[in-house]
Amino acid sequence: MQVTTSMRRTLLAGTAAAVLFAGAGSAAAAPAAAPVRPAAVPAGAAPAPVVPVSAPVVPVSAPVVPGSASAGRLRPLVALSAERLATADPVAAAKWGTGSPIDDPAREREVLDAVAEQARQWGADPEATRRIFRDQIEANKLVQRGLHRRWDADPAHAPTTRPDLARVRQEINRLNTELVRAVAVSPQARTAPGCGPRLVVSALRVGRERHLDLLHAAGLARSLRSVCGG
Repeated sequence: MQVTTSMRRTLLAGTAAAVLFAGAGSAAAAPAAAPVRPAAVPAGAAPAPVVPVSAPVVPVSAPVVPGSASAGRLRPLVALSAERLATADPVAAAKWGTGSPIDDPAREREVLDAVAEQARQWGADPEATRRIFRDQIEANKLVQRGLHRRWDADPAHAPTTRPDLARVRQEINRLNTELVRAVAVSPQARTAPGCGPRLVVSALRVGRERHLDLLHAAGLARSLRSVCGG
């Protein structure tokens, strides 16, 4: 089945909203509207139009979310998360065909310890920063696994060159520093009421700008799961 642009946007929105709201304690699912049965129509009379009873639909391309100042604080964090997520592709390519595991506990501990120390230096919450970066790491691995499955299924699209993993990790370290700074300057936006919906809107906008496919859109949503909250 061919995925149309509108279908892709719907799936992207659904994926982002589902994953983000799964981790946002302030978000609550809206109850489904009960179906309304039309009244009986007398014989010979034209049926009245059926008006569905549901919440108004806000177009994804023009969302209406209050608190633009808070949303502005979240946007750099989302954009940097997407930029960091993009490193999953060269990391996956570097490991492809080598037998190297995607999970690297030693490297993960090194990253989490480093960002927690940076958070302390900048007056940010080290534990909140650890949670956010744990999600960043899990999102990166999610994309790596997805790419490996894709290349297993279609070897013609597998990478033919192997990036230098050490250089990729240097870029990841740079992005980590920028992300810690974005976390440090956004505590009010991340704990404000409505952080979840604003984060979803920012994620959808960044996803469209970067033309993310479903795998990377899911990865971006996974990377942002712990952004909202204490």
